[in-house]
Amino acid sequence: MAMMWSATEREPGPPEEGDSASPAGQAPAAPEGLPWSAGCASGVGSLPDLDPVEAARYVLGEVPDLPFLPELPARGVGADMIGRTCAVLADLPVDLQPSGWRLVPRPGLDLRRARDLLERDLDAFTEAAAGYTGPIKVAVGGPWTLASTVELPRGHKALVDAGATRDLAEGLAEGLSSHLTDLARRVPGARLVVQLDEPALPAVLAGRIRTPSGFSVLRAVEEGPATERLAAVLTTATAVGAVIAAGVHCCARDVPIGLLRQAGARFVGLDATLLTRDQDDAVGEAVEAGMGLMLGLVPTSAGVGQDLSDPRRTVAVAVDLWRRLGFRPELLGEVVAVTPTCGLAHATVADARAVLRHCRLAARVLVESPQ
Repeated sequence: MAMMWSATEREPGPPEEGDSASPAGQAPAAPEGLPWSAGCASGVGSLPDLDPVEAARYVLGEVPDLPFLPELPARGVGADMIGRTCAVLADLPVDLQPSGWRLVPRPGLDLRRARDLLERDLDAFTEAAAGYTGPIKVAVGGPWTLASTVELPRGHKALVDAGATRDLAEGLAEGLSSHLTDLARRVPGARLVVQLDEPALPAVLAGRIRTPSGFSVLRAVEEGPATERLAAVLTTATAVGAVIAAGVHCCARDVPIGLLRQAGARFVGLDATLLTRDQDDAVGEAVEAGMGLMLGLVPTSAGVGQDLSDPRRTVAVAVDLWRRLGFRPELLGEVVAVTPTCGLAHATVADARAVLRHCRLAARVLVESPQ
């Protein structure tokens, strides 16, 4: 685990008017260390079509500071992010319809397949991680992405029904708790880091989720309820004894960083290449509140593995952001973990390997020469 750090220690400068965070000139108490060591790299979660055992061994070797439970969606039904998350849900059976996953009265073949695939992944990771001690990142779909994707029995998005949305969040929290407990039992030395994947969250808040017909959009969800649902799932996850941190990943534009901070996320993962200067204040406030940043700095587009030659150029986005915020350079490599900009499910195996290897090199640059 990273050493104690005080993210509020910016470059020396005159105090700002009305700043009461540091009375009598004293620095605020440093928050606890983040769930990764300085110079850490990791993946978002998905990988190309690999054998589960091969994938598990690969992530344990390629990103040893923060390996992750691999997602392998190329295997088909039930291996995608939503299918895998539905496999975790407690007491909420689903089935795959032509329009997508739908809540149904009783479990069917598609859900059994999703659960079987997840069980195989856990078995493979248990075998590969025998004797491992350290952090492991576990990702599942978040409650709002789930509600904007899964349909009610009659075919509308669960997002239109407040009761269904609540039930999905509660079922996710309960099922995730059991999932984490199971993984902790399988790998006794693991310290689990939970990642809620919320790619649809900005669209949920902005009222951009389309109805099944595609002719209209669903009403925007207010920030209060959105925060409460996320907070409930994050709190339940962190209550599991082996869990050391829980956060949220969103690779879309306009990530609601302030909302995630209010929900209690320990870290936020995002595509750093999509950040704008308008988000600087939100990023700075998150870091000052003790949140870590999983910054997607390495592109995942097809064929990119042939173009990864200069890790210093790769981290320039993070370095420029840090300079604008005015934080001490030596904190950059502690607060920021380097990841790909998004998942690697659609990359070739060779490109996926090159991307994760480059993440590790880029993370090292942040520690050795952040400026």
